[in-house]
Amino acid sequence: MSTTGTDSGRAQVYAVAGCYFVASFAALGLPPYLTEILPELGDEKARWAGVLYVVPTVFGALGAPLWGRLADRFGRKRLLLRAQLGLTVSFLLAGWADSLLTFTLALVLQGILGGTFAASNGYLGAALEGPALSRALTLMQGSARAALVAAPIVVGSLSGWLSPHRQYALLAVLPLTAAVLLALLPEPERGQQAARRAESAVEHTPLVSLRVLYTLECAFVFSTVISFPYLISLVDERVPGTSSALSGVLFALPHLCYLVAALPVHSAFRERPLGGLALGFVLIALGLAGHGVAGSLTSLVLVRLVLGAGLTLGLVCLSVLAADCAHGRAPGGMFGSLEFFSKAGAVAAGVAAAVGSARFGPAAPVLTGGAAAAAAALATLFLAPRTRWSR
Repeated sequence: MSTTGTDSGRAQVYAVAGCYFVASFAALGLPPYLTEILPELGDEKARWAGVLYVVPTVFGALGAPLWGRLADRFGRKRLLLRAQLGLTVSFLLAGWADSLLTFTLALVLQGILGGTFAASNGYLGAALEGPALSRALTLMQGSARAALVAAPIVVGSLSGWLSPHRQYALLAVLPLTAAVLLALLPEPERGQQAARRAESAVEHTPLVSLRVLYTLECAFVFSTVISFPYLISLVDERVPGTSSALSGVLFALPHLCYLVAALPVHSAFRERPLGGLALGFVLIALGLAGHGVAGSLTSLVLVRLVLGAGLTLGLVCLSVLAADCAHGRAPGGMFGSLEFFSKAGAVAAGVAAAVGSARFGPAAPVLTGGAAAAAAALATLFLAPRTRWSR
């Protein structure tokens, strides 16, 4: 893959992003239906749904740094193929599981053997650098948002013909197809990678350290993901009688904002990512705080759009910072570690949302997330070196 922005290079970036999109369908579309799947496996009241929801995330976080280092050693394409084939195996096992134990094992394997996002980013990081890499990472996040919006709708539509449980086996064809397509892509040339890393290490000073990047990533994921699990309950409480379809649209609004605005935001903030990230945290804090007081459909739409603006700014600017940190480093290990902290933030958010909602009601998670985002905004404003806010 060329680093100069040729048509061939762009086509390969789109191919990686497209393969990640199709492979993410089962991983993102089926977990919301755990409450329907588990009764078929003996858990009549789906008491294990909350725990099983985060099982792939936990084990994915544990495995991501190792897979990243192995990619640097044995080749990014090989490890990207491994991730797609790992998802294929785990989805087949989940779809044909006939007990709760076997299904849980399948979810554990999904976490351990998956890691397609980190593997895809590692592949791109080995082939691209600078603005080309940050744009590619922005497209990868677009793939994740698109799958998050589309997959639950598709799964729900198929449920009339095939139960969500058995859809795991059906949707295993998607990562398998992605693996076949990715096998056609080239492996980034190791000699060119080593030369670029040596040159970058001498000439480039990153905007932030890896420690700061990992902390910002964890804080961002925590403050946004914490609002996901109980949003539908909050909507039902504030606007009784809201249809499931309308609740789904409200859930999807921030992700739709990203799909519409991500590339223009990348162009506007790629030279000042810390400023954009601080603004993103402020908008997330305002949007989540607004969820706590919104009492009508109109106000909920407005605060979801504010949250979407913050989500877009945060994801794009974190992609720019990650691409900047990738200069002079082995990308597999770096993106694997970044994925660890991202998933750690998601797990912490899920636990905090469950505890807060159980004790204080469905508004507690959004208020907790708003407070976390406000603290992160202050940290970004006052703790980051101000002399590095622009290139």
